[in-house]
Amino acid sequence: MLRYCVARIINDQQSEQTNESVRTDKANKLNKYLYKNLNNKLIMVSNNIPQVKLGIIAVSRDCFPIALSTQRRENIVKEYKGEIFNCQTTVENEKDMLKALGEVKEQGCNALVVFLGNFGPETPETLIAKNFDGPCMFVAAAEGDGDMINGRGDAYCGMLNCSYNLGMRHLKGYIPEYPVGTAEDVAKMIKDFEPVARVILGLKGLKIITFGPRPQDFFACNAPIKGLYELGVEIEENSELDLLVAYKEHENDPRIDDVCADMAKEMGEGCYYPDLSRRMAQFELTLLDWAEAHKGSRQYVAFADKCWPAFPSQFGFEPCYVNSRLVSRGIPVACEVDIYGALSEYIGMCASDDTVTLLDINNSVPQYIYDEDIKGKYDYKLTDTFMGFHCGNTPQCKMCSNRKIKYQLIQNRLLENGGKPDFTRGTLEGDIAASDITFYRLQCDSEGNLRSYIAEGEVLDVPTRSFGGIGIFAINEMGRFYRHVLIQKGYPHHGAVAFSHVGKTLFEVFKYLGIKDIAYNQPASLPYPTENPWK
Repeated sequence: MLRYCVARIINDQQSEQTNESVRTDKANKLNKYLYKNLNNKLIMVSNNIPQVKLGIIAVSRDCFPIALSTQRRENIVKEYKGEIFNCQTTVENEKDMLKALGEVKEQGCNALVVFLGNFGPETPETLIAKNFDGPCMFVAAAEGDGDMINGRGDAYCGMLNCSYNLGMRHLKGYIPEYPVGTAEDVAKMIKDFEPVARVILGLKGLKIITFGPRPQDFFACNAPIKGLYELGVEIEENSELDLLVAYKEHENDPRIDDVCADMAKEMGEGCYYPDLSRRMAQFELTLLDWAEAHKGSRQYVAFADKCWPAFPSQFGFEPCYVNSRLVSRGIPVACEVDIYGALSEYIGMCASDDTVTLLDINNSVPQYIYDEDIKGKYDYKLTDTFMGFHCGNTPQCKMCSNRKIKYQLIQNRLLENGGKPDFTRGTLEGDIAASDITFYRLQCDSEGNLRSYIAEGEVLDVPTRSFGGIGIFAINEMGRFYRHVLIQKGYPHHGAVAFSHVGKTLFEVFKYLGIKDIAYNQPASLPYPTENPWK
């Protein structure tokens, strides 16, 4: 069995045909998406995710040579490999601040780098953050590019007063782990800041749309919406009946044939149910049209939908494959009305600039699979591993090449008495392809407090021998993390998955958002507060 991400890895001949190609679905503006070729990978670009437009403003204390800040800013712009607007006004006073802000706003910048090329003017530099409607990173120049008389800028000292002034004004500024550096150092800081800024901008424009209350006896996905408002995220809650009415109104929609053709092309012959495609296409159009009609003042949308037990019998299929198609285009659709699952998916999408998935932290790996395929091949203990599973919502581009649209075995037992599958069909099943991953979640707990966890690991290149969209995950010290973070702190069984290591970005994002509890998989040398030292 070939174990690779079939929609992301392409050969040289295909790359010439698909590079910068745009596929536009007539259904909806939100369903436009672009796959760019980069190093033989198809990289998702979605208009449901903000595009960061960076600008840099240098500031200078009037008792220091302004040339220090100006030249050091030019050195950074030259060193930085991405696109950034180089504001030519160096800020020494409040009038300079207003002039510089006018220049960056005119250029459409939505994220700023405020650079202390020397000590910097405390009031004007912090007022930049107050008067700019977007995230601002504050960084400072290291010495060494001049003599220590006229070439010393003391930005190391100025950064202290800058952060103090931001605090007094109750302003948010993003400050890197070590914010002082050379032009090369600061260029790297800017690169790290870009995905952080993308998340912040995305949350600022996000609306989560839900359909239906959580399923019965499914308290895991029930959480206060207070935390959403604290983050600046809007929510629109609807019933399953609202969705069913909208779905029926899309019957015989003239766009259905085009969506069916796209589904067939995506899955390939023998990997889908032709008689089911029209029902699923009708549902896809329903969601996309609802998003466009209901996003209101917001720019970006995520869904959290109820998908069982009533859904399949009333709509005529399981929604999993449609959900996977939308998330592959940058529109998260969380299962089981998991509002904070949808929020987490969206955050990971912005952080990684790639599609994501939402999985159950589902079952342990049997000893025989560990002994046959993991032990001696990977440096993990049995308790470092687990299986991440969901019915079939993971994008097909993140699955092995034998993925197919199948039926939901558990729902088939419950709703169709284990007989020939009909309306329980529609899941996208197969093993998840081997990949680096970050397992994470941002959650509002029962007390109304936002908390989070982050753990980096990988999906192993090991067959699961099971059903659903499923993979064998490995995270160092997962057993301890499972007990002393996931269980101890009352997290639900859903976790979001980014298909790369983005723990650093997520940690910075959660700090910026003011999340006080950011848990991670601590090494064995660092016990958890609840860990028994005499075990």
